[in-house]
Amino acid sequence: MNIENLQGSIVALVTPFTKNGEIDFNSFDNLIEWHIAEGTNGIVVCGTTGETPTLSEDEDASLMERAVKVSNGRIPIIAGTGSNSTIDCIAYSKRAESLGVDGLLVVAPYYNKPTPAGLKLHFSMLAAEVNIPIILYNVPSRTGCDITPNIAIELANEHKNIVGIKEAAGKIEYFTELISKRKEGFKIYSGDDYLSPIANLLGADGCISVIANVIPADFSKLMKYSIEGNTKETNKLFYKYIELMDLMFIESNPIPVKAALSEMNKIEEKYRAPMCQMEMANKEQLISEMKKLNII
Repeated sequence: MNIENLQGSIVALVTPFTKNGEIDFNSFDNLIEWHIAEGTNGIVVCGTTGETPTLSEDEDASLMERAVKVSNGRIPIIAGTGSNSTIDCIAYSKRAESLGVDGLLVVAPYYNKPTPAGLKLHFSMLAAEVNIPIILYNVPSRTGCDITPNIAIELANEHKNIVGIKEAAGKIEYFTELISKRKEGFKIYSGDDYLSPIANLLGADGCISVIANVIPADFSKLMKYSIEGNTKETNKLFYKYIELMDLMFIESNPIPVKAALSEMNKIEEKYRAPMCQMEMANKEQLISEMKKLNII
C-alpha cells in the first residue's frame, strides 16, 4: 500500500506475550483485526510500544511478516527498523522490505549521539539502500540526539523516499517549523498523543499513537476532526480523554497501555524485563479512569 498519503491515527501496536513470555500471535492477529474494524488508519509494528528492544531480530521479522499477512492490504503496515548502527539499520530495513511492509519508521541512532552530519549520513545511507518509504523518528528523550527540523527538511529534499517524520521532541515550535518549511507531500506525525490535535490544527497529518491501542475508534475520530480543523469536535474528544492520555505515561511506555489492554481482555498483562508490572497505586488510577469512560 502507498503510505505517502497516509494521515490520521497510526497505532504504535503493542506486542502481546503469552504467560510463558512467548509472542502471542493469536492476540496479535486479533488486535490487527480490531484496529481495522475500528477505523485505525495505519499500524506500526516493532516500535518502542512493541517492546522491540527486548525482541530478537527473528521475532521482529516474524511480527512484520504476520502483520503483512493478516492485514492483507487492508491497512498500511509500517515496521520499526532503527538501530544505533547504520549497517544494522540497513540490514533490518532490507529484511523488513523483503517481508512486504509498506514503510519504515526509523528512530535516530540512540546512545552514541551522532553529530548533525552523522545523522544525515545515517539516514542518507539508509535511503540509498531501500526502495520503500522511510519515516524519520525524532525522540531525543530516548535517543540522546535530535533530528532538528532543518535536518529533517534537508533529508526530505535530498531523498525522495524519506516521506515523513514522527516528531516526539515535545516542542510545538518543531511542528510549526516543519510545517512551514516542508516540501509538498512531506508528512508530519506527532509522536505525542497529547500534542497531536494541536499539531494537526496547525497543519500536521496525524499521530503515531500509544492511546490508539486503547480507544482506536475515538482516537481516529479525534485525528480526523483536528486535521479537518473542526475545533468543536476536536475539543470534545480531547478533553474527554485528556486524563487517560496522561495516565498512559504515568509509568514508562508500554507498561500502562499493556495494563489497560489486559483489563479490556485483549492481551495478557505480560512484559519482558526490564519492563515490569505496573505499580498498584498507578494501576488503580488507570482502572478508575477507564471505568469512568466506560472502556471497562
